[in-house]
Order: sequence, then structure tokens, then C-alpha cells
Amino acid sequence: MTDWDELWQKNETPWDKGYGAPPLTEYLEVAGDELRHARRVLVPGCGSGHDVRELAARGIGATGLDLSETAIARARAHAPAGNEDYVCGSLFDAEWRIGREFGAVWEHTCFCAIDPSMRPAYARAISEILMPGGHLVGLFFLTPWDPGEEAVGPPFASSREEIVSLFSPWFELRGERVPGRAYPGREGREWLAVFERRNRANPGVAE
Repeated sequence: MTDWDELWQKNETPWDKGYGAPPLTEYLEVAGDELRHARRVLVPGCGSGHDVRELAARGIGATGLDLSETAIARARAHAPAGNEDYVCGSLFDAEWRIGREFGAVWEHTCFCAIDPSMRPAYARAISEILMPGGHLVGLFFLTPWDPGEEAVGPPFASSREEIVSLFSPWFELRGERVPGRAYPGREGREWLAVFERRNRANPGVAE
């Protein structure tokens, strides 16, 4: 298992670009109601909080969650951009959720960072965090490796079909797009999807 806090302590964080994800900025400019109208937005795997502050600066209440105490300390060291806060904890641990409610999740770097064997648990955790009618807005890094490169991770590759299948027991896919903006080198490699939490799971899937 990757020791994320050690990587943050050593400043070995190539995923931290120093600013919010361009597809998030684009989405908030051209659409974004699922995030803008949410009671509060959770950003799992928030790192030093760039996406959290991008949301907060636009008047959206946001909570950043990360396993790394070092990352969370760096996020908290920034001047507040609005109504944001940060929590150190695991997405899969329900304890940190006590007393917190979220109307939306902005997924950016968490899904591609966890081992693929944990993806079903990730989908279930998101379904438990979101109230019915809540939204998962996900920026999924489909192809992180160039042709000929050894396909190791993190980040781990995924496909549209896999992602839809993972979330289908609890969510309806409401929209999708290939972002027009991206970090350098990620052009055309990401897929942005909007999922809505159903009132009930599909038959045969326990809530």
C-alpha cells in the first residue's frame, strides 16, 4: 500500500500541480449546478486542497478529506478561500462522517489512486455518504500511461464501462463529457461523469 504521508513529507507529489483541476474550473463555468446547489461538497483525496479552494472561492461549501496528515496540514495553511474545511481520515472509515452531510462529491484523484480491488468499496462508500438525489461529479483518469509504458500505478487506469458498472447499483449516469481543459499531458485522457444517487439501490443490491 502506498504511504501517502511519506510522499507528502518528501515532496514527491507530482500530482500536485499547484492549482485546481482545469476540468473542474471548466465544469463550474459551463454547468456545475450539481456542485453549486449542493448542501456541501466532499472532495476525497484532496491533497493540499486546490480543488477544495476552487469550489470555496465560488461560494460552494466544501470539505477536503485525505489520509495524509501532512497534506491536510498544508491545506489548512492556505488562506481560506470561502466556506471550506479539511478532515484527515479514510474514505472507508465511517467515523469521520458523523455529524456531516453532503449533497455532492467531487472526485478527482482518489479513485485512480486506490488499488483497483478497492473500487467496489469506493462505490459503496460514496453511496453511503450521499443522500438520495445527491450527485457524484467525477473526473476519471482513464489512461494515465503512454503506449509502451509499463502499466503500473498509482495512478491506475480505468474505463468508462467499468466505472458505470461499479456505480450502477446506486447511481444513474446523468451526464458525461470529455473535458476541453486539462493539466498538460492529460488532454483527452480524462472523462467527466455526473451520477445521481437513487432513492433505493437496484434490486438485489443491499443498501
